[in-house]
Order: sequence, then structure tokens, then C-alpha cells
Amino acid sequence: MAKTAFVFPGQGSQTIGMGKGYADGLLEKASEVLGFDLLKLCMEGPEEELKRTEITQPAILTVSVAAYRQLTVGSRQLTVDVMAGHSLGEYSALVAAGSISFEDAVKTVHLRGKYMQEAVPVGKGAMAAVIGGDREKIIEILSDEAGVEAANFNSPGQIVISGIKEAVDNIAEPLKAAGAKKIIPLPVSAPFHCFLMKPAQEKLALELGRIKIDNAKIPVVANVNAEIETDAGAIKQNLIDQVSGSVKWEDSILKMISLGVTSFVEVGPGKVLCGLIKKINKDVEVKSWEELS
Repeated sequence: MAKTAFVFPGQGSQTIGMGKGYADGLLEKASEVLGFDLLKLCMEGPEEELKRTEITQPAILTVSVAAYRQLTVGSRQLTVDVMAGHSLGEYSALVAAGSISFEDAVKTVHLRGKYMQEAVPVGKGAMAAVIGGDREKIIEILSDEAGVEAANFNSPGQIVISGIKEAVDNIAEPLKAAGAKKIIPLPVSAPFHCFLMKPAQEKLALELGRIKIDNAKIPVVANVNAEIETDAGAIKQNLIDQVSGSVKWEDSILKMISLGVTSFVEVGPGKVLCGLIKKINKDVEVKSWEELS
């Protein structure tokens, strides 16, 4: 029997005006929880403020959860068999799966963003997208260079690297020599999903220890290992490990396809994940939530 997966976007999908008309109430609720006007920032900006990691993360989570509710309440009542989220999006998936309350998730991702930003002085770290090249060869080259790691395995031919700026810059030529077509520096405020995030990981572990995490009612595929998870204890550990671990997105999509998923719905702002999934497997159906609501 064909199955449907909902996937939730991560940082980078934010735009001014996102959530207008369907997320206003939930953005007001998030504003109360956080103590600042998240609704105003989403609707009016300024863009620079919305792009700040500790603002972006709760904003995208709130809009994504509101989009999920549009699909699953009232007359629509779409059924979903499995879920996943890209980095931050894993929290949106866990709210949708009934594992973490919306209020706890909003507070936690706000702090997650703050801790990630504080972990590395601005300018000391960098991220870059490696376009083309063989995955195993890229991993091998990265293992020889201290100070840089694979942050995201997004799709065939797209791996994001992260680490100390000099190391990220230095590895560009060896990667090109090994077959990478392009190395594109990314305009990010910190080097996410690498060893430099360990201080943020330790702080976040304390925060995750303070909130209630339940078993997921719908299976969620974890970023860190691309495995199905419903157990509360494992979910908590996966979220801790995720801060400095690689986002295994390509593997996660392939895992869901192996379980019989033939249809993916991107739930949240933008269509970044739709594009990645089409590169991973062109035969599956991929839609944004707005096409269904």
C-alpha cells in the first residue's frame, strides 16, 4: 500500500510574509511564549532580524506547525504514515507527531538558535555547498583535513561542508581535483552541524532535559542516523546529537521510500525540500502543502 510522508523545512526557508492568513494565531501564541513579537517580525521584518538564527528557528517552526494543522484539521484530514524534518524541521515533525508540545518546541528552538550562534565567533566558521563529485570520495578527503566536516548530505551531488573558515577554504581545491564541479560558500551566520557546535550541543542537552518528550504517535526519521524513531528517550538523544552531527537527508528520504512511501508533502514555507527529493528520486510524487490545502 502506497504511503505518504510529510517533510518539514529547516533554516533558509524564511521569507517576510510567511504564514499570512493561516499562521497568525499560532505566531501570536509563540510571541507570548517567547516574550517578543514574532508575528510582526514574520509579517513585516526587517529581513535582517528575521534571518537571525534565534528568530528564524521559532518562526519557521511556528509557520510549519500551522501549515500542518491546515492539512490535518477540518474536512481535509490528510493521513500521514511517516515524517521527517531537515535540521530545525525535525522539531516541527516531532510537534506534529505529538512528541513535543508546541510551546516547548518554540522555546527550545529559540534557545537552540541562540546557542548555535554563540558557539563560534562571527567570521571564524564557514559553510559551503559541494556540487557534484562522488560521496565516498568527498568523505575520504574530508577525513584527511582537520577542521572541516560534512554537515548535510542533501541529495546526490549536493553535500554541505562546515567548519573552521580556513579549513573550508583550503579543502576546495582537493575537492575539485576529486571531481566536485563547484564549491559555493553559503551566507550563514555560523558553521552548523559540525564539531564547532559542541558547546551549543551541551547547553541544548540541558534544555531538552527540562521539557517533556513523549513517544511519537507517528514515526519520525531522525537526521543523525536516517532511522525510524518513536521512542521518547531515543528522540531526545537524536536531537542532542543532531546539533553537531551531519543531517543525513538523502539517506532519510531513501529510508522512507524503502518503507513504501510514494508521496512526499513539504509542510512549511518554501519548496527547498521538494527540489531535493526530486533529485533523490524522480519517480516519487512531491508536492508543497499549499497544493493540497
